[in-house]
Amino acid sequence: MKMNASKFIGLTLILGLFLACGNKPKNSLSYDYDKAAAIFTADESFFPILDEQLEVFMATTALDSIRPLYTDQEEAITKLMKNETWLAFAARSLSPKEIQNLKDRKFMPRVIPIAYDGLAIIVNNANPDSCISIKDFKRILSGEVSRWNDIYPKSRLGEIDVVFDNPKSSTVTWCVDSLLGGKPINSKNIGAVKKSAEVIDWVEKHENAIGIIGSNWLNDKRDTTNVTFNKNITVMRVSRLDSATVRNSWQPYQYYLYNGNYPLVRTIYALLNEPRSGVPSSFAHFCRLPKGQTIILRAGLLPIQANMNVREVYVNTK
Repeated sequence: MKMNASKFIGLTLILGLFLACGNKPKNSLSYDYDKAAAIFTADESFFPILDEQLEVFMATTALDSIRPLYTDQEEAITKLMKNETWLAFAARSLSPKEIQNLKDRKFMPRVIPIAYDGLAIIVNNANPDSCISIKDFKRILSGEVSRWNDIYPKSRLGEIDVVFDNPKSSTVTWCVDSLLGGKPINSKNIGAVKKSAEVIDWVEKHENAIGIIGSNWLNDKRDTTNVTFNKNITVMRVSRLDSATVRNSWQPYQYYLYNGNYPLVRTIYALLNEPRSGVPSSFAHFCRLPKGQTIILRAGLLPIQANMNVREVYVNTK
């Protein structure tokens, strides 16, 4: 049977389209590479350190620009899973289920730890109690205690007002998973604002408040030695022992993250799922390279590749 050229070409195109559709991976989500490569998502608590990283990255490379989208941790990872971005920064790794989901869709996800951050517990400057044990902090979060004099008998501050940055933030998730064993926070007076800066503002204005934020929000930028915290609030000393004292409690200074004295430490991860080596991959790896790690060091956090020189400093308070 004879077939003219036009009919043959038409049949070939139809067969080609049919086979292409038939070979499409199951559960695959379509994506726009350029649109997803134009942004990275991140938990809002990492804003100070990531903004500084991005500023230096863009100033020292000739690559196309990438802009941040600061949100809560779960939304940041959700956008990664939906191919709306190729890079997310979070305080948790991808779960085995999430990794398998991406692999099933022919991606190659990568988890890159870049720094350690201390979670800081902050109180109003009018609060005379500046030390707290992990045990008592857990009692506050679980709702076992609701008044300051339940922990400090001489306190006159009344009910404890617990403030987080966001209900779905990395701070909340870390406290639930690492301190409460997966049980929900059940404090009687608990609230969440929208940003870490608002937690500081709330605690500054309310005597009975206690706030939990990432320590990279606390540094006084005028002090390049990173030994001065925001003077508008008090950063509590935290103890692993049941009874907290000045001698057995520590603040989230860089060195105490390094030597393990400070107990509330989390890892910051770059979660990468880029199908090619573009700007998102370059920025993620920049944070891990010497220049990026130096930025982390100078910001008061602990670089994942810590190579610190420790010097004793004696301060004359007279």
